[in-house]
Amino acid sequence: MKTVFTTGEAAKICKVSQQTIIRCFDSGQLKGFRVPGSRFRRIPRDQLFLFMRDNGIPTDALESGKRKILIVDDDEELVELIVDVLQRDGRFEVRSVNNGFDAGMMVKDYHPDLIVLDVMLPDINGKEVCQRVRSDKTMDDVRIICISGMVEDDKIEELKAAGANDFVHKPFEIEALIERICQLLDVETATAR
Repeated sequence: MKTVFTTGEAAKICKVSQQTIIRCFDSGQLKGFRVPGSRFRRIPRDQLFLFMRDNGIPTDALESGKRKILIVDDDEELVELIVDVLQRDGRFEVRSVNNGFDAGMMVKDYHPDLIVLDVMLPDINGKEVCQRVRSDKTMDDVRIICISGMVEDDKIEELKAAGANDFVHKPFEIEALIERICQLLDVETATAR
């Protein structure tokens, strides 16, 4: 379990901007330390917990310490593979659904940190799911990686305009997808451990 956090990690856990965390750190509201010989700020877990509790920020994200990921794809084997790799990593809590309708329901209830979204779903296309997530202001912090094997470059731009943060072509190496997930969530890639 992680015991010290960067300002970026603390911001994601608290669901506030990194600038807010830095301001609170610099004003002494959030206790921590600077890395010797640098200007990097670090926040110990117990101090972050106290800060969250004192400011009415739900501490469940810190307590589980796991980032929530929602997989939306109708390819059962692929979903199983992604879920398996993410769960074995140990830093992620993973749920999956196989259509856009369930994705819409799950996003509201589960509020994932990141969605891995197949563009070609049986009932609705990925672009529409992106637009729906982005139309809800409470979901601004949710990252979306679209995946597909049949998308032209101009369609990728449309997906990004609709709110996707990244795009991965199928077939892909599972490690490459995990790396993108880690980059978007600002967590260390497993290989860098």
